[in-house]
Formats: sequence, C-alpha cells, structure tokens
Amino acid sequence: MTAGLAIDVVLATVIANRLEAITREMGAAMLRSARSPIFAENRDFVTAIFDDRLRMVAQTAYIPVLLGSTPFAVEAIADFFAGDVADGDVMILNDPFMGNNHLPDVTVARPVFHDGRLCFWVLTKGHHADVGGGGTAGYNPEARTVWEEGIRITPSKLYRAGAYNRELWTMLLANVRLPFLVEGDLQCQVGATRLGERALLELLARHGRDVVDAALAETLARSEAQVREALRAIPDGVYRAERQLDQVGRGPVAQPSVRLALRIDGDAVEFDFSGTDAQVPTYHNSTYANTAASCYNALFSSIDPDIQLNWGSLRPIAVRAPEGTLVNASNGAPTTACTTALCVLIVEAAWQALAQAAPALGQGLWHRQGIAGMSSGMNRRTGKPFAVIHHFGKGGSGAVQGCDGWDHISPVSSMGGSRAPDPELFEMRSPHLILNYEYRPDSAGAGAWRGGHGVHYRVRFTDGSTTMALAPSCFSPETAPAGVCGGLAAPPASARIILASGETRAFDGPMLFRPEPGDVLDVYSTGGGGYGDPRARPVEAVLADVRAGLLSVEKAARDYGVVVDAASGELDRAATEMLRAQRTGSNGKPDAE
Repeated sequence: MTAGLAIDVVLATVIANRLEAITREMGAAMLRSARSPIFAENRDFVTAIFDDRLRMVAQTAYIPVLLGSTPFAVEAIADFFAGDVADGDVMILNDPFMGNNHLPDVTVARPVFHDGRLCFWVLTKGHHADVGGGGTAGYNPEARTVWEEGIRITPSKLYRAGAYNRELWTMLLANVRLPFLVEGDLQCQVGATRLGERALLELLARHGRDVVDAALAETLARSEAQVREALRAIPDGVYRAERQLDQVGRGPVAQPSVRLALRIDGDAVEFDFSGTDAQVPTYHNSTYANTAASCYNALFSSIDPDIQLNWGSLRPIAVRAPEGTLVNASNGAPTTACTTALCVLIVEAAWQALAQAAPALGQGLWHRQGIAGMSSGMNRRTGKPFAVIHHFGKGGSGAVQGCDGWDHISPVSSMGGSRAPDPELFEMRSPHLILNYEYRPDSAGAGAWRGGHGVHYRVRFTDGSTTMALAPSCFSPETAPAGVCGGLAAPPASARIILASGETRAFDGPMLFRPEPGDVLDVYSTGGGGYGDPRARPVEAVLADVRAGLLSVEKAARDYGVVVDAASGELDRAATEMLRAQRTGSNGKPDAE
C-alpha cells in the first residue's frame, strides 16, 4: 500500500460502495444456487470481504450475529495456513473454539491474489442443514459436550490451488445424515467466493491496488470516526444490567444469568461480563467470538443505522468475557444455542444498560429465539431429505422512541433478517401441515409506542420421520420481553404438544421431539416490549388495534385507559376521558394505583 496516497472522497465512496455491492452479489448467488431452504428462503448466511491485513472492509449482514464473528474466523484460517496460502485455495472452518460461532454455521473463505500478491479474502458463512451429532439441523438440546453436537471442522482446504480435495469432502459428507443438502450448500458457498474473487479482480484492474488501498483506508477511518462521535454523545459512566435464560434443563442453576457492566468512556465502550454465571452442561454457552458479535448487534442496532460495520467501526469496542462463563465457555463445552439464546441475553442486557445511559436509545425487548426451532428428516412422501426452520412461530420486536415494534419478526440474532418460508413450499418440502398461522391478540407490550405482535402457530406432523428441536422462550414473567421508559412488558409465551391420542404435554426445558403421525405442536409466541407511558398513546391508534382484532377491549381499558364498546367497536369518548383523567395526575404521569 502506498503510504499517504491522497484520494478523492467521492472515488473512495464509489469503491467502498462497489465492495459492498460485491458482497450482495455473492449473497444473491447463494440464494439462487442453494439446495436447502435455510439458505434459499431463510437467508441464514452472511458474506464479507477482508483485505490482506485481515480487516473487514465490506459485508452484507443477512444474519448480523454470524457476521460479527467473521473477523475471528478469518484470522484463525489465515494463522493456521500462514505460509501455505495459494491462488485457488478454498478453506473451511466451523470449530467454535477457533473463531467460529457454533458448529452449524460453516465458514468458507477464499484468498484473492492479484499480480501474484495476496490482496483480499472473500468469505461466506451460513447455517447448514446438518453437521452430524445427536441432534437435528445442527441443534442438540441433549448435548453435554461439543462432540455430541456434531463434527468439528478445524481450518482445512476444500480446494488446494483449485484442485478438489476429495479426501476432505468424502470425510465431511460421511459424517452427516443429509449429505445431498450439505454438499449443495457448501458448493453454493464456494461458488459465491469465486464470484467475489472475479469481481474484486475486475475492481483492482480498473483502479489499481494503490487507489483501492487508499479508498479502504479512508472508508475505515470514516467509519471509526462516526462510531466515536456516536459514543461521545452518550454520558460517561458504568451502566449495569442482568438477564436470565429460560429453563436450561440441567446444571446447578435453573436459569443462569448474564451480567453486564457497560462502560462508556469518551469515544470508547467496553462490554464487561465479569460476574456472569459459569458455563452450563447444555448447549446454551457462548464462544468469545459469538459474544463479541452479539455486542456488535446490540450497539449497531442502537446508534446511527448509516454507519458501516467494518474494521474501523469495531475499533472503539472492547469486550471482556471471563473464560469458563456463559459468555466465553471453555474448549469442549456445547454451544449450538449460542447464536440464539445467549445472543438474546447479551443484546437484552446491553439494550437495558444503554437505556439507562441515554433513554432515547432505549428499546423494548424482543421475543427471544423461536420456541419451534428446526426439524429435519426424510420426507417419505417425496423420498427426499428435508431440513426446515419453523420461523412461522416468530414473535414481535420491541418499540423504540417514535416507532411501534415490528410484528412477527425474526429475533435479535438476525435483527429481522431471517425470513419465514413460504407456507406452501414448506408443506411441499416437509411432512408437516400448518393448521394455524395468525397474529396473537394482546401479545404486544403496551406503550406510547407499543411492541410488535407475536403469533399463534400450530403445525401437524404427518409421519414419524421427523426430529425437532424445541426450547422454552419467554415462558415466565422474568424472561418475557420487558418494556422501557415506562412501557409495559409483553405477556409470557407458551407452547404445548398435543399428541394424536389427545393427550397434552407441556415442556419447560429444551428437548428433542420425535413426533408420531397426527401429533400437533401448538405455539403462542409473544410480542415486544413497549416504549413510554401507554396512556400517552393516541386514542385513535389504540382504537385501530381493537378494530383490527389485535387488542381486546379489556386490555385497551386496563393498559391504555381507552374504552371501546365491545359490541359496536365504537369509542366511548366520555368514558375514555374520565378513565384517563382518573389515572393521570396533574403532572401528566400515571397516579399510583
């Protein structure tokens, strides 16, 4: 790189935008060429570009928690193959203790050479339909160690200097139940990195290495300055928060907690998790890479959304996570729920701490991970293997100042980026029949801006070939999505299994469920927490929710002080004015009740 090379800011922006466009093109290629609906419909993957110094310079964060860990993964790959990197190599990694999140999210990286020099790394990372082990679609609620969760892939080469590594491919596919899907999605990732490589070589041919390097330096410096400016706007101090898991099923603590001290010091921030509970013998533990990525999720979802996530914007952020705890488990611990359950706890604690520091940044909490997780098996009707995510059971997001929460949105690990599949395609691919898929009334936390709504999702299993991962999520008042700045919490969620015999089974801990034909899973997800005093919400907005069937007349009166006639759906304005006057003091705040 030419030191001090001046570059026009417009050209630098054009080059930075082109790099991001390349990552989107890689993602589009994956959507078109993937075999599993986890990639093709749910978009459970990310794409990124790193320079020769392993600095992330561009990305597309379809699932943000996956993206935030990619710097750790590419560093692990580059370190392992130091001195043994050739043009045409394609590397793979999924080991949680070598820079990855968890086993199902497989990293595929390709070095990019120009004029014989290594200049970039292109990377894709996505959730695979199968990684072996004793669970389903990458999740094993019964695992006590990482070895029970699936195959650990340390840095290895899928292709050596462009040559197919038959021994490695054969070994990998022999260790999974769904090799057809796994092989297709891996080749989909490989192809996306090849597309990224070609586009980067075209960029270098057009502008030259020195100009591109100068543009990167300017872009990274600008992103860092934007983050530091945002942090200076938050009052200095230490802000503390604690959030606990739903029932984990095993271990000395039924509902372990993440404890956070958020330190704002001028233009820098530290996430300090000292005091967090010890790791548990269940799949909830987080790796350091996943914890750092979750902290990035929390911060970048709270500040200016136009700030690019790259090496520069990450520089002001430090993460302290003691080893042997929930947020930095020791080598060998099970971790496959870390991108969902633990990510949620970390983000919740960070949001609550940020709300103390700057209420305008506060967010009502979201519904946690899906109660109905993933299912996989062999669809006897089609004779084909399947692996699907039951995103039909998604809940609502929390409200923020000025905006209601989103209805039926994927959890904070993806910040809404993971889509629910098409119901008809879902029923074609899997031996499942959707019976109910509708908003759940009264599921939103009340506020001046209310949370989003959860859903009622019922699915019937039509044969006995399925294995499914289930987990409690927001099942208690302590774990339900809390409100902020006077907003109310959303109600707890619930779920039950209705056996074909008519017997009903509840579950209060993670489990593998192997349904028989005719069994039904009945899920009531919850919504998001509210923001601000509910009685400050416009009467017309409350009335609209009642008329839409989203809010009962009882909850409208109790939480919002709005009286609606149950028979006619008309507003009783006089009763509303009286109720709001009775419950609001002269200072504009609710009286004690």
